[in-house]
Amino acid sequence: MSEGVRFPVDRTAILNFAGALGESNHIYYDEAYARGTALGGVIAPPTFVMASAHWNPFGVFRGIKKIPAPAPDQEAARRIRQAEAGSQAGAHNLARVLHAEQHFEYHKPVCPGMTLTVTTRPGRAWQKQGRRGGLLRFSETISEYRDEGGALVVTARSVGVVTEKTVE
Repeated sequence: MSEGVRFPVDRTAILNFAGALGESNHIYYDEAYARGTALGGVIAPPTFVMASAHWNPFGVFRGIKKIPAPAPDQEAARRIRQAEAGSQAGAHNLARVLHAEQHFEYHKPVCPGMTLTVTTRPGRAWQKQGRRGGLLRFSETISEYRDEGGALVVTARSVGVVTEKTVE
């Protein structure tokens, strides 16, 4: 399990995320409108928590330079070695990696001003014989997003697939 990545939620990020989706619902950007709803204020679109990947210093979306760079401590070095070992096993050969499913369970709305702590852990793993890619290895990753008080806000479950061989 990861020790947790802090993810600050602000109105600008919510507005930009909603705009990127082409989402025009006023609940995502109009504070006056949003105050008049049952939710009482601006909220984030349902899949917004996925933007937390950009706050993970070890995440693939941070680029080669890992901006900002992770702290040079032993734990960081251990995680880097672990990630490199996974890539050597073919887990990061993008020709063989597929994103199969994504599920979200919402416990409360994601609102501006929250700082969520994201922890991840492995879920189930299973295999299935494919027709073109050989053996298919499925694995779940479960991410929990908690607010400053530790209350669960969102649970996300992602399923990935690594094929035995590149499909031609």
